Amino acid sequence: MTTPATSPVIHFSAVSKSYPMYAAPSHRLKELLTLNRVSYHRDFWALREVSFDIHRGETFCIIGENGSGKSTLLQIVAGILQPTTGNAKTNGRVAALLELGSGFNPEFTGKENVYLNAAILGLSTAEIDARYAEIEAFAEIGDFINQPVKTYSSGMTVRLAFSVAIHVNPDVLLVDEALAVGDIYFRQRCMRKVHELRARGVTILFVSHAIGDVKAIGDRTMWLDNGRVREIGDTESVVSKYLAYMVEKDSQFLGLGRKESASVQPAAATVAPELVTTIPNIDHRYGDARAQIIGIQAASPDGRALHLLEPGTSIVLRISARAKEPILNPNIGFMFRNHLGVDFAGTNTLREGHQLPEMWPGDTTTVDFHITLPELYPASFSFSPAIADGNLTEYKMCDWIDNALTLQMGHGEGQVYGYLHLPCRVEVNSRLAPHPEVAHDPK
Repeated sequence: MTTPATSPVIHFSAVSKSYPMYAAPSHRLKELLTLNRVSYHRDFWALREVSFDIHRGETFCIIGENGSGKSTLLQIVAGILQPTTGNAKTNGRVAALLELGSGFNPEFTGKENVYLNAAILGLSTAEIDARYAEIEAFAEIGDFINQPVKTYSSGMTVRLAFSVAIHVNPDVLLVDEALAVGDIYFRQRCMRKVHELRARGVTILFVSHAIGDVKAIGDRTMWLDNGRVREIGDTESVVSKYLAYMVEKDSQFLGLGRKESASVQPAAATVAPELVTTIPNIDHRYGDARAQIIGIQAASPDGRALHLLEPGTSIVLRISARAKEPILNPNIGFMFRNHLGVDFAGTNTLREGHQLPEMWPGDTTTVDFHITLPELYPASFSFSPAIADGNLTEYKMCDWIDNALTLQMGHGEGQVYGYLHLPCRVEVNSRLAPHPEVAHDPK
């Protein structure tokens, strides 16, 4: 998207936020009695020197582990909290969907809370009257709209909260993880509405652990780590680095360092009879480099290199790797992504029931994945190859290459509705054959 040359809708300049932490409740009272001349607390910094700008119509996503400061940042944007140091400014009407049901009075009915929240956001009674029917219809909670919110399930609460937030015509929409409690039907409706708001020029600040959603809607993404900005920029790049960090952290947690083997290293390296040594593209690469992907190629079953994917045909995805250090449990695989960067499908040698032999320094291996392509919608798709050391749940990533090979999916014989066409056989007015165990006795 093109960023307009105007002042940002949201501006953060060296924003930090601290909270006092007391060892015991009585220490807070002691500090008050001494008029803060004696400190009985330590400062916990939820945010440290955070700076960024968000412009009108931009969808800006924030990712990070729990406790990284994401919710604190959103509350500052919404005006609920003030920064301890630094400058934070938000221009325009802000509608926030933060903590579940925040801003709702549990004793009030859903309808009363609609009027209360919309009034807080600056709408007149006449404006709320004009939009109430749409809010009620989108929430789809039926007669519960006239019942106290304290009787609502978490899903009903978020339905109503989201419906209010999107119908007050906000300039800025803040969305935290609250949508995660909704059912799949409502989440899909919410995501469609988010796309509509983007098209109307609404600025969206979106916080989520659902990386697929972040990739699908984010123009830019910021990665927060322990209250500091770890990375900010293009969504695909930031998400790739974040996922790489999380894989590495998980490996460290599992204690999967280098393993020593009593096996004797072969005198001569094993060389695969056929290798591919071309990597067309590297968007991002990570791993401990004990083994590396050295090539990837899509070919027809007879070995011809492919430059276009045809729906419903068979292809061979060939991946070659070389070991630099001992790899006791090598596992080679790939991730298949669509044009939005969403992980569409993936597999690996262990997932397919194939245990590769140990690899020693200098050993090479080539794995051919024979794939029958489904009938997918015409778009570009990429393959991200990888080699790891370990099993399916406990492994050390050696090398991962984001979007190493990208090919266009051609047009099939018919229209594809949605993402793919499922193999299907149609019968009309037919009768299903009864199972032998439940077949009727002719006697």
